[in-house]
Amino acid sequence: MNPFQKNESKETFFSPVSTEEVPPPPPSLPKKSPPKICGSNYPLSIIFIVVNEFCERFSYYGMKAVLTLYFLYFLHWNEDTSTSVYHAFSSLCYFTPILGAAVADSWLGKFKTIMYLSLVYVLGHVIKSLGALPILGGHMVHTVLSVVGLSLIALGTGGIKPCVAAFGGDQFEKTHEEERTRYFSVFYLSINAGSLISTFVTPMLRGDVQCFGGDCYALAFGVPGLLMVIALVVFAMGSKMYKKTPPEGNIVTQVIKCIWFALSNRFKNRSGDIPKRQHWLDWAAEKYPKQLIMDVKALTRILFLYIPLPMFWALLEQQGSRWTLQATRMNRNLGFIVLQPDQMQVLNPLLVLIFIPLFDLVIYPLVSKCGVNFSSLRKMAVGMILACLAFAVVAVVETKVNEMAPPQPGPQEIFLQVLNLADDEVKVTVMGDDNNSLLPESIRSFQKMPHYSKLHLKTKSQDFHFHLKYHNLSVYTEHSVEEKKWYSLIIREDGESISSMMVKDAENITTNGMTAVRFLNTLHKEVNINLGADISLNVGEDYGVSAYRTVQIGEYSAVHCKTEDDDFLLNLGLLNFGAAYLFVITNSTRQGPQAWKTEDIPANKISIAWQLPQYVLVTAGEVMFSVTGLEFSYSQAPSSMKSVLQAAWLLTIGVGNFIVLTVAQFSDLVQWVEFTLFSCLLMLVCLIFSIMGYYYVPLKSEDIQEPAAKKIPHIQENTINLETKNTKL
Repeated sequence: MNPFQKNESKETFFSPVSTEEVPPPPPSLPKKSPPKICGSNYPLSIIFIVVNEFCERFSYYGMKAVLTLYFLYFLHWNEDTSTSVYHAFSSLCYFTPILGAAVADSWLGKFKTIMYLSLVYVLGHVIKSLGALPILGGHMVHTVLSVVGLSLIALGTGGIKPCVAAFGGDQFEKTHEEERTRYFSVFYLSINAGSLISTFVTPMLRGDVQCFGGDCYALAFGVPGLLMVIALVVFAMGSKMYKKTPPEGNIVTQVIKCIWFALSNRFKNRSGDIPKRQHWLDWAAEKYPKQLIMDVKALTRILFLYIPLPMFWALLEQQGSRWTLQATRMNRNLGFIVLQPDQMQVLNPLLVLIFIPLFDLVIYPLVSKCGVNFSSLRKMAVGMILACLAFAVVAVVETKVNEMAPPQPGPQEIFLQVLNLADDEVKVTVMGDDNNSLLPESIRSFQKMPHYSKLHLKTKSQDFHFHLKYHNLSVYTEHSVEEKKWYSLIIREDGESISSMMVKDAENITTNGMTAVRFLNTLHKEVNINLGADISLNVGEDYGVSAYRTVQIGEYSAVHCKTEDDDFLLNLGLLNFGAAYLFVITNSTRQGPQAWKTEDIPANKISIAWQLPQYVLVTAGEVMFSVTGLEFSYSQAPSSMKSVLQAAWLLTIGVGNFIVLTVAQFSDLVQWVEFTLFSCLLMLVCLIFSIMGYYYVPLKSEDIQEPAAKKIPHIQENTINLETKNTKL
């Protein structure tokens, strides 16, 4: 209180009453109202906040959309490691909001927290983009930069997550509740718009743009980083317009301290002589106010229902990992558009925008008219069942994809194909092993092999002896092989006789569903082949064999080639999804050099459109589970516990990602079996959740109101109504 006011009041108290008019005190300056949007009640400052959120969500989801394929094809991690690191990053993004909320509410305030952590966010994007530059260091440098960058991004995005929406709400006056509600709708729309656009655009930047001789991951990470810079600049531009509330303490910290004190106090007073209390939280009454204890009691009832929830998020979060990996092995040509495998994730935000009004305006009212009591807990249980069905569909699609994929050699096995480039048929026999023939019939000249043949080894590596019968000649040759490898035995003319060479095929020669090609040059001169998009390779003379190169799918009817004294064109034909081709360059006709084409690995035949049902099911489940779950939680908790509930909800998502990480790293299951396992686990969890929900007694709205409100006299009815509206918001 102002000391001058105290003196003035004392002086007035002891002075005699005067009939003279006392001059009124100088009027206080009216508080300047923040600028509004076009004369409305919306503060101009929320434009900067909404644009900031759109750019930040574009940045986050755009970077995350290509993350799994970056791990798999740039860092060359296997699928399980890529999935584990992806979900470790996602889990960290949902644990750090607790830190951000604590810093904002107890120390820096929302504005400074957003500014400082956004700088950390931008730094993470810069480091992550540098880690995607092939020219910058080796594999270890790329790995370290990626881990550091992702850690900073997780701290930045998680730290500002609980602050931005609440900071926007702080810009409204208490009398403008309706405008504030509409603001949150626009805010949510900006999140989905940023996610929708980024998950469609960044995979195109990665796959359709070529840089450094391959997919341009640096550009795919750099553009989201640029959007985060724009988000920071836009947010800082509105600094002078913001209403900045000072830190008021963090309720999450108070709740944790209250629960800890109750438990420790109960443990200290466990003697039988001490009278028991009605609830274990009543043991905190010595230190904490009764109202806080009552609110925490209501909170714990809801947190108990949160225990099964992480299993749902474990399934939902795999859209960016396992489902994307499945899409890489499918045909992405839909006729009217060719999708990148990581672009299928765009279906989720798109379907969310469609399903929310569809469920609210059509499906729920129809169910209600049928006389079905479709409570919030029942909606959440149905959402879990839909997610179970989605993963059952995923498992079926996975088995179909595996049926089309070539088999993999096991221990002490190799796969071998024979390519006869001689001018007449050749009979091939493997010596030993009872002289079994690779094929029952002789192999004709330039005959396309239908598939690889499996050969069994006696040890991990072995020398194979082959008998080649050509015309009246018998040629014996020996080649060394190693288990679990693919080989091509190439038979060629050698004067009037023949000889052979063994070429090792790559185990994983397809990249990201693209097509892989290699060339065998029978000419007596080295050939340079230009495949476009800065992709060129040299093939040595006299049966030189190139390495595999991945190229875009499409029609290659005129590929420019040249030797030291000649230029010519090769017609490679259609290069399809996921296939691996061998082209043999020959010059046995008057038309000049030609390319003989054979498939090492067949093209993907299962269309990526078969993933649509699983996305529809899991997104419908998400709408019924996530939106309803938050609505139910907020309706059952006191207004003081809303932020605690939000933190607990985010924690369940983080735990769900940790479950996927654990299963991917330690289960060692076949992929379709893993999908089935997740489906069965969620069905079991759904059963447990249904039993818990059956015995849960929902609180009525009047039971959640604070007791202080009930003691207010009837004359203050308007005030009570205002407080009720605040609680609902």
